[in-house]
Amino acid sequence: MENFPTFAYNAGYSPPVRSIRMQITPPQSLIQALKRVMRPMVRLMLRKGITYTYFADLLKGIFVEIADSEFKIDDKPQSDSRISLLTGVHRKDVRRLRHQSLAHGSDLPEAISLGAQLVSTWTNQAPFCLPDGRPSPLARLASAGGDASFENLVACVSKDIRARVVLDEWLRIGVATLDDQDQVHLCVNAFVPRGGFDEKAAYFAHNVHDHACAAVHNLTSEGPAFFERSVHYDALAPASVVQLREQTSRKGMELLLALNQQAGDFERADAGSEEPRQRITVGLFFYTEASDDSDSGS
Repeated sequence: MENFPTFAYNAGYSPPVRSIRMQITPPQSLIQALKRVMRPMVRLMLRKGITYTYFADLLKGIFVEIADSEFKIDDKPQSDSRISLLTGVHRKDVRRLRHQSLAHGSDLPEAISLGAQLVSTWTNQAPFCLPDGRPSPLARLASAGGDASFENLVACVSKDIRARVVLDEWLRIGVATLDDQDQVHLCVNAFVPRGGFDEKAAYFAHNVHDHACAAVHNLTSEGPAFFERSVHYDALAPASVVQLREQTSRKGMELLLALNQQAGDFERADAGSEEPRQRITVGLFFYTEASDDSDSGS
């Protein structure tokens, strides 16, 4: 059944039109879902000292931004009053927030984007990788390794940054190691820093945003759904969880490496096409925690 707007005001009083606000009751199932989704976000914010008042003000800006850009009527310019009606944010705040420059964060920071390109090249292009996509150890200097060197890898992706600068940063955050033979080894088969909070936060924003966009599309759109599936059990012993975690890591990485190679081939083949460009994100995840007592044995 559809939810029709109701108008709340005191009996016997006829308020001016501008004070009437629509009170639409959202589905209870959505409220429960949002509460569950927000729990880990609130946990993160409290750990990092972000208070409710700080986040509430941040959320105001996001409500105004989305209402302004995505809820227009026939592409007509939005008024402060309409955005206030849609969001519940006061018109004075709407006027202030609409003139603020909001950082969308739609792209990864330049340093991380460069790192992702380097890892992609290292894992899907000769002479930097093996036929199965595993990255080969690379001599640090071109004078020692020629084309199959870390210096040449960086030069293939960017002429504007020195390989030593990239390597020093990768050694710092745990993406690469340097052995006694002066060879560079990729520590992970994707650009996932072991250290460096800013780098992790950038991937957190990218991955959670895209997963949430796919999920919201599947929940609200009548068009073709994005692939979004999961396997969940709640009565497993710890040893079984360890085995499943290891299998997910191994088989999931095999799939991602194969997709990485195919996407790299497509991107090179598509370079000459005049069709508009699209981006993709493909992700896998594993999570475990203690089951509720009421769920055990189900």
